[in-house]
Amino acid sequence: MPPKPPRRAAAARSQRASPDSGSAPLAAPRLDIGEADFVVLCDALKVSEGVREKAWKTYESLSAADGALVSNKKKKETWGVCIFIVAIDLDELTFTFTELLKSIGMNVCSFFQFLKEVDVNMDTVSTKVDSTVSRLKKKYDVLLALYHKFERTCGLIYLEQPSSEISAELSSVLVLKNYWITFLLAKGKVLQVEDDLVISFQLLLCVLDYFIKLSPPAMLKEPYKSAVTAVAVNGSARTPRRGQNRSTRTSKQIDTDTKVIEILCKEHDCNLDEVKNVYSTSFIPFLNSVGIVASSGLPEVEVISKQYDELYLKNKDIDARLFLDHDETLQPDVMARSQADRMPLKPNSDEEHILILPQTPVRAAMNNIQQLIMILNSAADKPSDTLIKYFNNCTVNPKDSILKRVENLDHIFKKKFAEAVGQGCAEIGSQRYKLGVRLYYRVMESMLKSEEERLSVQNFSKLLNDNIFHTSLLACAVEVVMATYGRNASQSDGASAETDLSFPWILNVFDLKAFDFYKVIESFIKAEPSLTREMIKHLERCEHRIMESLAWQSGSPLFDLIKQSKEREGQTEQPEPTSTLNLPLQHNHTAADLYLSPVRSPKKKGPPLSGTSTSDAQPGVTPQTQKPQKSTSLSLFYKKVYLLAYLRLRTLFFRLLSDHPDLEPLIWTLFQHTLQNEYELMRDRHLDQIMMCCMYGICKVKNVDLRFKIIVSAYKELPNTNQETFKRVLIREEQYDSIIVFYNLVFMQKLKTNILQYASNRPPTLSPIPHIPRSPYQFSNSPRRVSAGNNIYISPLKSPYKFSDGFQSPTKMTPRSRILVSIGESFGTSEKFQKINQMVCNSDYQLKRSAEVSAAPKPLKRLRFDTEGQDEADGSKHLPQESKFQQKLAEMTSTRTRMQKQKLNDGNDTSASEEK
Repeated sequence: MPPKPPRRAAAARSQRASPDSGSAPLAAPRLDIGEADFVVLCDALKVSEGVREKAWKTYESLSAADGALVSNKKKKETWGVCIFIVAIDLDELTFTFTELLKSIGMNVCSFFQFLKEVDVNMDTVSTKVDSTVSRLKKKYDVLLALYHKFERTCGLIYLEQPSSEISAELSSVLVLKNYWITFLLAKGKVLQVEDDLVISFQLLLCVLDYFIKLSPPAMLKEPYKSAVTAVAVNGSARTPRRGQNRSTRTSKQIDTDTKVIEILCKEHDCNLDEVKNVYSTSFIPFLNSVGIVASSGLPEVEVISKQYDELYLKNKDIDARLFLDHDETLQPDVMARSQADRMPLKPNSDEEHILILPQTPVRAAMNNIQQLIMILNSAADKPSDTLIKYFNNCTVNPKDSILKRVENLDHIFKKKFAEAVGQGCAEIGSQRYKLGVRLYYRVMESMLKSEEERLSVQNFSKLLNDNIFHTSLLACAVEVVMATYGRNASQSDGASAETDLSFPWILNVFDLKAFDFYKVIESFIKAEPSLTREMIKHLERCEHRIMESLAWQSGSPLFDLIKQSKEREGQTEQPEPTSTLNLPLQHNHTAADLYLSPVRSPKKKGPPLSGTSTSDAQPGVTPQTQKPQKSTSLSLFYKKVYLLAYLRLRTLFFRLLSDHPDLEPLIWTLFQHTLQNEYELMRDRHLDQIMMCCMYGICKVKNVDLRFKIIVSAYKELPNTNQETFKRVLIREEQYDSIIVFYNLVFMQKLKTNILQYASNRPPTLSPIPHIPRSPYQFSNSPRRVSAGNNIYISPLKSPYKFSDGFQSPTKMTPRSRILVSIGESFGTSEKFQKINQMVCNSDYQLKRSAEVSAAPKPLKRLRFDTEGQDEADGSKHLPQESKFQQKLAEMTSTRTRMQKQKLNDGNDTSASEEK
């Protein structure tokens, strides 16, 4: 049911009597605030005098900043945005978001985009408004995705023109309306999280299952018709036995009548056990709470709609019933939709056009979950026999403490999940935690095997009795599960969208410091080869968030480590020397090194368990006078921070100052100096805040005209940025302001002397530019040989499906380009392909991600051929009458010996490096 039109309150308000004589004089100046149409809009939205006055002042300031906003075309929209901004800031929201859109004639997407354009100054839209808009946008994205899925699903269930025996009261339009509004009410009652796509969709399947069983079979398509008929034969849900408790009846029904829900789950690649759990723990209590009884048939639309109306008016957000009417205020952006629906072409223009179906957000989420469950199906909820052996080899057996920790955190997680999502969802949280525990044990076992190979030891007592290590590892495993389930609808376009359960939520649940969590991320990724590319990117983004802000929060162990590092040599010691910045970011450190650093064991002859480099040791120095070991975790952290900082700076620099390349090393030197020597400026602040201040400061002292407003405007367009970064910067204790205020009152005061040095003819010594490696979390792209005696090389599979997007998302590869074969001899029978398969399967090769640049497989030397078919390696020439295939075959045969020699050389190089 569409919302009621805005009440005409203008006349009523103007005639309203004043409660006391003192307030009477305020009536006249009220009408002088703004133009007549603005007053009418304010009255329609029932806003207070305070909102009216401040909104008009905001409009005047916007008009002064941008004359285009005062045009008649955008006047009303601008008024609406100003009223919205002020009403949220003053906590005086007297209208729903849908009522606002209706009043100013805008749709959701246009409003969000216009609000972004209106925010020309950093103080126009507050972080409070940003947060509200973000919540609205995420809720809209989820509702839109679910409604599209709902429409398509109902089209597969119901006949468009059922037989005449079906009454008009059960028309497909009415059924559609009943289902959708019931689902909206259930979602609002059950879930506290606005944007949980997965639980919302599972709840939608519960609604569909419930009402399909109440529908006459004549309305249904197959296989739902047969399923409902079978239910009716075995005991219909429409005629339950008397004398049974309603919840008991429905519980038995879900145990026995599962045919419909099984079909729905199979159709949508949804986990049946999870949907059954949502049905029993969330949907049945909802039905009981709103008085819906199966024996009464389909609930009245008016009754359900009235209950939803109360919920919608309370939340003051989006009236999702309007999706049923395809109301223009809720329609997605036309341009974005046309881009998504555009038909891609095959690479070859002479081939016919093909339609590549885009993945829907729901389908993508279900596929991601199915992939995760497939990976963890073989994993156990308890330590494996291999892990038990490792535990038994420890000086102090950690098994009991590990099991107790897992159990305690289970209770904590279940409670926190229920508080965040909804009390009825506690068991859903427990299910996800159990998946995380499986992944935790699986990765732990893989880590210990790698450590055993690296160190040739089996006693990991110190590591396995480290509480922080286990808590971090378990948190990382649970985060992977939560991120897989927490895919937001707006993430379907590759954008990063946070949800209420997004990282760093898990850190708060487990009471874990971000700096401690960071230590396990890289080792976790290397230890679990089945992680999807999407999950690898997610964990890498978590690592970036820790380095840019979370590790710098007050109470972080990072500051103690830096302080100890500074005190070690009387302020001359640096967290990471600048001389190492231009060296590749290569290391062989594992999680064990980082968690146990800087403690090292003197008994080990091989690489120490702490990972402390041999350069830290001082030969000939007695233990009493030996200096404290350098912290490996701090050193590696700073290396990564410097790299991240420079990459951010370089991106912003080329957007703004590409005409002034000489300024880049100056800005970087100031930036690096601040992180190294004035690290306290990072406390409770963000890396990007320091970056923007460094850029502005150098431009100021070098007389380059670059205003902060321009820097902020460019910064907003960078990926993974947040408005709060430049709108809300810590000035002093519990006092926040814009980044400009921070620069003037804090940054400039602290670094004024240093900044002024760049204006002189003898500027400070420039810091070296950090070496930029490829990401350590990538698959190897180098080809490999199967065995020494066979001339076969395998390059990474160009899969016909994008692994990160699920199993059903085809790429643009055609059947012609999927199979790429290059064999150094002619072939004619299938036996030769079988021989190739056997050689590949028997090869002693395991796909691993390279840990660093130095560990990357050595690529084969390229064999170059000129246009006449000459091999530059041996100078051979082919007769022009030979076919191209014969020429290629001869060329490959002639180079076989060279390639075998190269392999032998590569093997010798590897042996030599291992001996070193």
